[in-house]
Amino acid sequence: MTVLLFILGVLFVVFAVGISIALHEVGHLVPAKLFKVRVTRYMIGFGPTLWSKKKGETEYGIKAIPAGGYVAMIGMYPPNKEDGSVRPSSTGMFQTLAESGAAQRVSRQRKSGRFEQLATDARAMAHEEVGPEDENRVFYKLPVWKKIIIMLGGPFMNLLIGTVLMGVLLMGFGTAQATTTLAVVNACQIKEGEATPDPKNCTPTPAAAAKLLPGDTITSFDGKQVTGWDELTSWIRSSAGKSVQLTVQRNGKAVQLNITPVLTARPVLTAAGTPEKDAAGKVLTQDVGFIGVSPSSENVQQPITAVLPTVGNNIAQVAGVVVNLPQRLVAVAQAAFSSAPRDPNGPVSVVGVGRVAGQVAAMEDVPLSARFATLLGLMAGLNFALFVFNLIPLLPLDGGHVAGALYEAVRRRLAKLFKRKDPGPFDIAKLLPLTYVVASVLLVMGALLIYADIVKPVNLFG
Repeated sequence: MTVLLFILGVLFVVFAVGISIALHEVGHLVPAKLFKVRVTRYMIGFGPTLWSKKKGETEYGIKAIPAGGYVAMIGMYPPNKEDGSVRPSSTGMFQTLAESGAAQRVSRQRKSGRFEQLATDARAMAHEEVGPEDENRVFYKLPVWKKIIIMLGGPFMNLLIGTVLMGVLLMGFGTAQATTTLAVVNACQIKEGEATPDPKNCTPTPAAAAKLLPGDTITSFDGKQVTGWDELTSWIRSSAGKSVQLTVQRNGKAVQLNITPVLTARPVLTAAGTPEKDAAGKVLTQDVGFIGVSPSSENVQQPITAVLPTVGNNIAQVAGVVVNLPQRLVAVAQAAFSSAPRDPNGPVSVVGVGRVAGQVAAMEDVPLSARFATLLGLMAGLNFALFVFNLIPLLPLDGGHVAGALYEAVRRRLAKLFKRKDPGPFDIAKLLPLTYVVASVLLVMGALLIYADIVKPVNLFG
């Protein structure tokens, strides 16, 4: 049964990723059609076509390699600025040489011919389906703001998917929050340098000495009514060495106890509740009051006002990973080819996401609703990652096309300001050499992450 559940979790990720990719491309498709650009193909995946159907002027299909998708729009690149051509000519170069006759042309051909050929080939493909009736339906003739809307449509769709999933998670399932009811009362204090307490030389924790029990609900501390665990924790931390009266609800009755928190080194927590580390990766600590208990938790449904702040926090975390991606990839490579552990907060591939989903689905001792909520959160995070990653201003990512459109807008505005001739659309085909470099880097990065997720997967569950 566990194996079956694991497979179902993986299949859930495969299906969810496919839907996310499909809707990402819909985000490009819809505004392109609204702006009258002729879209010839809407494809999920790459490589050989497994299935396709033409509806109107667009062919919709699924390809063999499920590694993304694309929307093909005619006239993505403007004609060659020098001669207005969009297709390579077998005689054009010789005619040019005969007419201009200059050795300068030959020299330039040797230096940049290979790069120019890339642009020429791409330009030819972009215009191969353009007919006389499509003169005003090509992408490159669109105003800059329309180009930006089309290119941002895909990432925006991922943002929308992630936000909806996060809303369902927060408002429908809720989030686990610590309560003032005790789940664990530790019997012994852990001495400095020990990983676990020594049962043969046990120094009782203040909670054990005060005879607190699991299931007790703390209602007051030092005469103050307790309304939440975070509030109680702050009072305990500031009361080291002080005898404090404690009131708990036990089996429906109020019980008063006395407790004296001890001063001990505890981790410094971030706003997210995780231990804070210094530049060397060591957990920072501070001396605070401690009694030796752990709270129980319960799912609490959140209001709609909590959704956007949570989305913002998720995007900020993903952006932090992307900004430090080179450093994190080095850490992934070191872990993959050595005994070093993987960083649980580092980047993973779809293979890694699928493995985590399988583990979650296979946790038979966890309620089904909690497992499904975790999977929803996983898919929300994946869509936020797609949103942020696609905004990187490098081709072939959507952010690269947006950057090209913005450059075109600035160039045209400056020309108008200084009363110069309109330079026309920016020929983004000239950046194809850089595009191929970036695409190669992305392929290597993806291969590294997949390899690491196979030989040294991230372990989130111990």
